[in-house]
Amino acid sequence: MVIIYMFRRFINTSARYRPNFEEKQYLDLITKIIKTGDLQQGRNGNVYSTIGETMRFSLKDNTIPLLTTKKVAWKTCLKELLWFIKGDTNNKNLKNQNVSIWNGNASREYLDSRNLHYLKEDDLGPVYGHQWRFWNAPYSKEFGCLETYNGKGIDQLQNIIDSLNHPQDRFSRRIIMSAWNPEQLNEMALPPCHVLSQFKVTNNNELTCILYQRSGDVGLGVPFNIASYSFLTHLLANHCNLKAKEFIHFIGDAHIYDDHYEVLKQQLVREPLSFPKLLIETKYDDINDYSVNDFILKDYNYYDAIKMDMRV
Repeated sequence: MVIIYMFRRFINTSARYRPNFEEKQYLDLITKIIKTGDLQQGRNGNVYSTIGETMRFSLKDNTIPLLTTKKVAWKTCLKELLWFIKGDTNNKNLKNQNVSIWNGNASREYLDSRNLHYLKEDDLGPVYGHQWRFWNAPYSKEFGCLETYNGKGIDQLQNIIDSLNHPQDRFSRRIIMSAWNPEQLNEMALPPCHVLSQFKVTNNNELTCILYQRSGDVGLGVPFNIASYSFLTHLLANHCNLKAKEFIHFIGDAHIYDDHYEVLKQQLVREPLSFPKLLIETKYDDINDYSVNDFILKDYNYYDAIKMDMRV
């Protein structure tokens, strides 16, 4: 028992002495918003906001940028990502995995506030997964998320996979996936925040993901977004025989909710540790077949979680 304790302590101590300048970008963004952000009344509360922020995170050598200055619920993040990948919009399938992040937007009260009276509770309408896999396929008012949409609309994610697997097409500047569909925005429980991702491959067959996010909740949402699209990049690289290189994050409106303002100051005094490593040891023919158990995380050292209320 003593040996195990000392080993863990050694790992945590050694991790502290390897500077993590990439996570410092995130902490610097918090500081910038606190010092210079405009106080505005938003749709769901008062926020301090700045416009046009950028961060870059290396994914080389299996690095996965999970914040270390607070614990990130990475399995919850992965479960949501795999739910998107399957084209799922049924919140019950997340609840069954003990994921509650969409519960507020899937409630009867919230759906009614969006004039989505015809959707059953826990049906989120044609949100991310629907657009990724069945772009603009008419969303059934009768069956909603229980309808089978296979073969309908445009499968953007499969098109990306096909391009990345093609020896010439993988270098295209048109490998893009959009969740922002103006024709169906009013049918969604929540219009997408992370709206457009582009994938670029270098001559060395290294894959970069570039994300444009129109709206970023810096306290709660952005750490998840960084993790989610980094997981996606690693997954696509593994699936298409490439190497993950970088995640580049553009945020249109980067904001901190007023009730997150003080608690985030706790995070600023924490020294970032080294990012963990990610291994995906399995490769399936079908992107839908991956599960959380196929992702192995190594050396994730972190400070305690910071509790903040989630806005809907």
